[in-house]
Amino acid sequence: MKSARKLVQICLLSAVILPTAVNAQFDFTTNNDGTLNIEMYIGSGGVVDIPMTTNGLKVTSIGEAAFNIKTSLTSVTIPDSIISIGINAFHGCTDLTNVTMGTNVTSIGDWAFSYCPVLTSLSIPDSVTNIGNLTFAYSSGLTSVTLGTNVVSIGLAAFDGCSNLTSVTIPNSVTSIGPYAFDFCFSLTNVTIGTSVTNIEDGAFGLCTNLTSVTIPNSVLSIGNYGFEVGSNLTGVYFEGNAPSLGSDVFYSDNHATAFFMPGTTGWDTFNADSGLSPAVLWNPQIQTSDAGFGVRTNQFGFNISGTSNLVLVVETSTNLVNPVWTPLKTVTLNNGLSYFSDSQWTNYLCRFYRLRSP
Repeated sequence: MKSARKLVQICLLSAVILPTAVNAQFDFTTNNDGTLNIEMYIGSGGVVDIPMTTNGLKVTSIGEAAFNIKTSLTSVTIPDSIISIGINAFHGCTDLTNVTMGTNVTSIGDWAFSYCPVLTSLSIPDSVTNIGNLTFAYSSGLTSVTLGTNVVSIGLAAFDGCSNLTSVTIPNSVTSIGPYAFDFCFSLTNVTIGTSVTNIEDGAFGLCTNLTSVTIPNSVLSIGNYGFEVGSNLTGVYFEGNAPSLGSDVFYSDNHATAFFMPGTTGWDTFNADSGLSPAVLWNPQIQTSDAGFGVRTNQFGFNISGTSNLVLVVETSTNLVNPVWTPLKTVTLNNGLSYFSDSQWTNYLCRFYRLRSP
């Protein structure tokens, strides 16, 4: 009977210690509200799923440098329980290829995912409001980043040195693009700036040498020093509002770029004196619907486009104005202020709409 009791006791002991062994790869500290913070990751790397709870306590934060230079880490899933990701949290995780971020993260700290060179893409949830300084700096593998719709600020050099990043859409929630935010993003070819941005800080898009055109929304009031020091590939800067105030050498070395402004906007005399670009040009293309060129000719639907001489524009089409998907059809140059456009495919669709945009 004594032996039997001993056997039962041993089995019970094993049942008690098993749950703590599951989370032995983390050291935790307790936050003031009784939730848990990941103080340090002490596991062996590979694929890591961060737990939502441990011993009945909710895990809500990833602490400063918790995964710092864990070079064996290849993938991490951050659960919905996590609210904040601390400074240097995943800095220097050189084999990290995949990050799945939970839907309740509100802040991502400075340097949090910096020097992660094989991390190729990342989706930042709508819950995030602030991206810290140098958060993704020198993560040269990033080709695409999706920013959540509630991000308000992008910190200093947040994406500095992300040399493989090709496209960025800055959501309408963002009001400020920090200094050097996208500096040295050599592969960046497409930038969409949200309609709430008021300040583009110093060097924000410095040395984005493959950027060929950019549209500045009418919300922008100022552009800092060397804000678009891009180089000779930049050909057009399209301003939707009044001329913003400029720092020094905003368009330094952009010797092939032309600034375009909309009818009814102001401040272009001062802009022309300060920008370093050639004098700004009025952006005024119009589809002519009342002349002889409008309509069907030799089985093709077409129209004349008029505007300032030598304007370059893109004609796009869509079949639905309720949920439109616009497809580019042709790039047009207004030689002597006029160009004729025709669409040979118009009979393939029940309905076809057209619009003009900058290249």
